[in-house]
Amino acid sequence: MSASSATPSIATLADFTGHVVLVGAGQMGGALLRGWLSHGLAPARVTIIDPRPPANIQAVIDAHGITLDPVSPAVADVLIVAVKPQIADEVMPLVRHVVGPQTVVVSVMAGKTIARLEQVFGATTAVVRTIPNTPAAVGRGITGAAANAHVTGAQRSAVERLLSAVGRVEWLAREDWIDIVTAVSGSGPAYVFFLAETLARAGAAAGLPSELAARLARATVEGAGELMFRSPDIEPATLRQNVTSPNGTTHAALQVLMGPHGIDVAFMEAIAAATKRSRELAG
Repeated sequence: MSASSATPSIATLADFTGHVVLVGAGQMGGALLRGWLSHGLAPARVTIIDPRPPANIQAVIDAHGITLDPVSPAVADVLIVAVKPQIADEVMPLVRHVVGPQTVVVSVMAGKTIARLEQVFGATTAVVRTIPNTPAAVGRGITGAAANAHVTGAQRSAVERLLSAVGRVEWLAREDWIDIVTAVSGSGPAYVFFLAETLARAGAAAGLPSELAARLARATVEGAGELMFRSPDIEPATLRQNVTSPNGTTHAALQVLMGPHGIDVAFMEAIAAATKRSRELAG
């Protein structure tokens, strides 16, 4: 669904020269901040606007001497709005003063369309709408990003470098794909965690002590994910086939999971339901 191939992780942001204003230093904003600093972004390049940063992020801000809630913040080259969608309409007008003609506004908010951002920040403002996911907290996230027609090549490059500090970036040719990306990768970590839960319950139901079943399930999901990560040129289907001997135990299980009432059908319905809900939330 992407307009480009996956973006490789960047080595450094030490030579990044723009001024970044981050509005909201919660879970995702904090992950971005830590990612930028770990990739060498100079703390002087960052201004944070958040009246109550979490204690762990406040400690990072203090340790690096990052500017927090200045009375008159400078105009941003990149304004990243990472607040909860429930308060977005209240917060966005309060930061319009940091948007200038050369600013690119990046939304890290569910349900806020490019059209809505253009209403707030100006019809000719460069806007990028994104949907990251929670593995960004450990630098292994993936972000879908859609840009409006006002985003220049230089702005796109700057946004990509900043987002790549927490994982891979996929540029989307169409904004309406954001709802599907939300369903697949935005919500996807929850599906994987649920798989670990379900696998553990099934092991316990088959007779294993529940603690042992939980350890086995968790380690299996962790290991399989790492194997896939380290095998970028091998399709998941091939990795699955490599584990499946004809008429063996894995084959027996997959006959159920891939059957007419199996996980394939369930996932099709789940992604459709999540996509529909994402579109409803976006209005």
